[in-house]
Amino acid sequence: MTSLQPGTATSADVEVAQVSPHGVWVWVRGLEFFLPCDSFPWFLGATIRQIHNVRLLHDRHLHWPELDVDLELDSLQHPDRCPLVCRP
Repeated sequence: MTSLQPGTATSADVEVAQVSPHGVWVWVRGLEFFLPCDSFPWFLGATIRQIHNVRLLHDRHLHWPELDVDLELDSLQHPDRCPLVCRP
């Protein structure tokens, strides 16, 4: 007896793990990133639902559609290469 093709994976590629007044913890394919509110102020006025609505695009790009926020994974993995920081 042979098995059918496996279905799509049930684990998400990206997940918001925690939200606090200090920032947002995001898991992306087994890597954890902390996005502090002083460097990423877009999350300060956002609802929990808006923050949790995140997608991984093209395997390298985080997108929050309701907040119009886009972050490249490279800038989170290597912040020294991307020194620009948003100022509120």
